[in-house]
Amino acid sequence: MRLEQAESAHLIDAAVAALRAGELVVYPTETFYGIAADPESSTAMARIFALKGRALGQPIALIAADEVSAFALARQVPPLACRLAGAFWPGPLTLVLPPRAGLHEAVLGPDGIGVRVSSHPVAQRLAAAFGRPITATSANASGQPAPAELSAVRRWPADQIKVLLEAGRLAGGVPSTILAVSNEGYRIIRHGAIGEHEIAAVAVQRERK
Repeated sequence: MRLEQAESAHLIDAAVAALRAGELVVYPTETFYGIAADPESSTAMARIFALKGRALGQPIALIAADEVSAFALARQVPPLACRLAGAFWPGPLTLVLPPRAGLHEAVLGPDGIGVRVSSHPVAQRLAAAFGRPITATSANASGQPAPAELSAVRRWPADQIKVLLEAGRLAGGVPSTILAVSNEGYRIIRHGAIGEHEIAAVAVQRERK
């Protein structure tokens, strides 16, 4: 199934139904196409790892519809995380936060749970309609480039992806910056679209208050 420029509400409904059934959905973000799954479904998470050939132990980040649902994943939200979210969300900054109890092990890394709010309207609508965050791993086999177009995704077996949400060619470039944030400060896990100097500027503003 295809969604052209996010204008077809019935395809968002179809994607949500697929997610609730433990199926996979490909959807656009502001950088690359990603694979959405229900992060609370062991079946869905196993499907992602199998499809991508992803090694177990590599955590999968999430995309939330808004700041409230993103921070609901955390056991605590450091003040700096709130400032960074205010500065860069919606956008390509993944914040890794101390996780609340009960999250699937596949989304947990050594520093916690990674989550962001995408600026792409389809990603926002999908997460909002689903009612909780969705997985944000790129729609490629592990080790291959993340796709800005769906041509590579369409080569996968048709039964592996239940719904394709088409939004044309995406911006591509570099992926989201991944930042571990705690009460002690921050650490860049992956350099990306949000530059280190931009992050440092927000951190300094916080310290001066």
